[in-house]
Amino acid sequence: MTAISTEADHLVRAVNVTKSFGTNEVLKGIDLAVDAKEVVCLLGPSGSGKTTFLRLINQMELLTGGRIWVGGELIGIEDRNGKLYVRKDKDIARQRSRIGMVFQRFNLFPHMTALENVMEAPVKVKRQSKADVRKEALELLDMVGLADRARYYPSQLSGGQQQRVAIARALAMKPELMLFDEPTSALDPELVGEVLGVMRDLAQEGTTMIVVTHEMGFAREVADRVVFMDQGVVVEEGPPNEVLLSPKEERTKSFLRRVKQQAEAEAAHDEELAHILEEVAD
Repeated sequence: MTAISTEADHLVRAVNVTKSFGTNEVLKGIDLAVDAKEVVCLLGPSGSGKTTFLRLINQMELLTGGRIWVGGELIGIEDRNGKLYVRKDKDIARQRSRIGMVFQRFNLFPHMTALENVMEAPVKVKRQSKADVRKEALELLDMVGLADRARYYPSQLSGGQQQRVAIARALAMKPELMLFDEPTSALDPELVGEVLGVMRDLAQEGTTMIVVTHEMGFAREVADRVVFMDQGVVVEEGPPNEVLLSPKEERTKSFLRRVKQQAEAEAAHDEELAHILEEVAD
């Protein structure tokens, strides 16, 4: 089997990526390129393959077919004189250390403080000195607005605060690429804004980001490009205003109609709840 070349100017390049779990084909030939400093939001219904695609980039799942490059380097396999070989675990760990990932659930170590959570990977994986790492970790916590919570344990933090610690922890490895898998979906509505605010700041600083999200306002405001996926394929992609306001494909239009209907129903429910609470207070 011969290696497939890729354009070096893309930070991420996926070519004909497929993934199956048994007989269930989750991804059916994804082609996608992401440039350095670009923010790409992946949208689509549950089961469309968005999270699976992120997990393949971060090598948490193995490709069934196709190729992914990050920084011009093949992920998971290497080309030796025209033949492809599976990378050794140590090499895969090296590749993974170039990528930061933030999950739906915060996955913080419960027995460690916020500061210790942020320090853990640079000290254990990169073997950096604790003094240097501590200084940088405190700066990262300050950046996400949690300088005063450095000594708090996860159980002492709100969901939004825990997710901001998780972002700081991912950034501590100085990744070339940040992956976000619905980072606000497990949060109470009033805590969503604080996490999206940190992500907006990262985008403005030029962080390369691939974000799976259902936050349409965030996608429209922050993304350079929106990619709509459904049933394991890319249905439509383009600038946010083009895809979100003037979609070409019927599947995209149908999805956005459902999102709008759900948002309107939630707004009506919130208004009704507020009215009830007013009556109770009176």
